[in-house]
Amino acid sequence: MPALDLSATSVDLTRAICDIPSVSGDEGVLADAIQDAIGRLAHLDVYRDGDTIVARTDLGRAQRIVIAGHIDTVPINGNMPTRDLELDGRAHLWGRGTVDMKAGVAVQLKLAAELVDPRVDITWMWYDHEEVEAELNGLNRLSASRPDLFAADFAILGEPSNGQVEGGCNGNLRAIVRTHGVRAHSARAWVGENAIHKAAPVLARLAEYRPREVAVEGLVYREGLNAVRIRGGVAGNVVPDLCEVEVNYRFAPSRSVERATQHVRDVFAGFEVEVVDLAAGARPGLDAPLAQEFVAAVGAEPRPKYGWTDVARFSALGVPAVNYGPGDPHLAHHDEERVPVDQIVDVERGLRAWLTSS
Repeated sequence: MPALDLSATSVDLTRAICDIPSVSGDEGVLADAIQDAIGRLAHLDVYRDGDTIVARTDLGRAQRIVIAGHIDTVPINGNMPTRDLELDGRAHLWGRGTVDMKAGVAVQLKLAAELVDPRVDITWMWYDHEEVEAELNGLNRLSASRPDLFAADFAILGEPSNGQVEGGCNGNLRAIVRTHGVRAHSARAWVGENAIHKAAPVLARLAEYRPREVAVEGLVYREGLNAVRIRGGVAGNVVPDLCEVEVNYRFAPSRSVERATQHVRDVFAGFEVEVVDLAAGARPGLDAPLAQEFVAAVGAEPRPKYGWTDVARFSALGVPAVNYGPGDPHLAHHDEERVPVDQIVDVERGLRAWLTSS
């Protein structure tokens, strides 16, 4: 098992954990390393559920904060091991997970080790399976078995936000739009019905679709409806009897999951539609006193979070939550994923100052 040195800088910790592969479903080695390192700290009570690690202070403070980050990544594509890179005179770490979101995890590990007397009690969470279906998410599993661990006055997700504060998040829906036909030999196609051809109107509706921009509590969220996968075909000489177009809908947090589902069904009226994954968005939550205090302390200008994050999970539990972490969200999942070194340092400095100020 690789060892993590929590006395190292947050930049070196980022490099170390990025060089431990942890694609969704294969987080065990990294989870073991985190548990081993955190379990040595006398000021934290540690609990593990699967590959999710929770560490808590118990200082009797008047307020408790949850600070969380996921340890899984999307699949590696030639972007490991991590390497140093300089762009426009600025130092970066390049490699899978540097942005989404192991730089944020590294900052959290560093601070968890060193903040033995913070001004609030802190629950640190490092969890698995964020990049896949919501039902597999480590926080989803943990909230069912240990809901008491989510009790807090405020939560921070270390998702990439360019070192700024991003409030709330869009909701996320995936659906399969199906067309049906009749199989036939392709040499006698007229006796069959081509299901792939029947999907042309589905793609046309997507091409013509104009997404909304929606203001929610002062932040403007951009929606999106896109085809992300098409499946169809039986063999090179067979007219296919089934075609499935998978679509992804990102919807503003002002829209409920019920309304989002109905909207997708309305767009594809006349077709078979099956919703296969659905997660509500989260309103910004920036009206909470602790959120306002945090934003002021780190000197950030709040922005909307377009992608779905687990702030939605905390919001659903009545805990206001924001995203705050190093890395450009546009480079999340990108083959050229890279994080500016100074953002890692700045986020650590901002969190440390807020958590230790009197």
